[in-house]
Amino acid sequence: MSEPAVAPGRPRGGRRDEILATFTRHVAERGYDRANFGDVAAELGMSKGTIVHHFGTKDRMLAEVQERYMRRRLDEAHGFLARLAAPAERIAAFVHAGVRYSVDEPATTVAFQREVVRLTDEPGMETARAQRDAYRDLVVAVLHDGEAAGVFVPGDARLRSLQMFGSLHWMWTWFDPRGRRSAADVAAEFCRTLLRGLGVDEPTLAAAADPDGPVARCVAEVCAPRS
Repeated sequence: MSEPAVAPGRPRGGRRDEILATFTRHVAERGYDRANFGDVAAELGMSKGTIVHHFGTKDRMLAEVQERYMRRRLDEAHGFLARLAAPAERIAAFVHAGVRYSVDEPATTVAFQREVVRLTDEPGMETARAQRDAYRDLVVAVLHDGEAAGVFVPGDARLRSLQMFGSLHWMWTWFDPRGRRSAADVAAEFCRTLLRGLGVDEPTLAAAADPDGPVARCVAEVCAPRS
């Protein structure tokens, strides 16, 4: 799993990142409510006071997990949108990217997906909530563009975006990156289903969904794990 980027203004490296990574894994494995400073401290051989010194509260630690995650996703989305022009390719890129996160950053992605509901109205989640809304707005804009260009059949872009995110954010309940279904195959099937629903012609959707095609390659380059 790639190491998350350090938030601006935060100290780099050291025990802080180690604490956050361990907490993230605990949230992914057991959920936020069952994750606690005591277990993180015991695993890392430190006092709970050290964790409090770095993060203050458990809520603040989860907020940082969500903010780091969404900051990377926004950066990557802007990256592949800059390289892909066609609406069908752009929507497919969001799907290819959304599925590959389960492989590239499994713990962080599961932690985000299983606790995404906390972005709705939890205090302290304002930044992560704004980032999530900005990401959603990028998808909605592409859906509007595709409809205006006559590529997508008319429909409610906001509802369509929620349908797309719903399928991706539920993956943590069933998708095993080590299982018989590869992330590339899952992304391709999701793309085909979504693009057919949008009215995209078969040759276009086949190229956009292709795990070895130009869209998937673009996403792989933009979203390559950071060392």
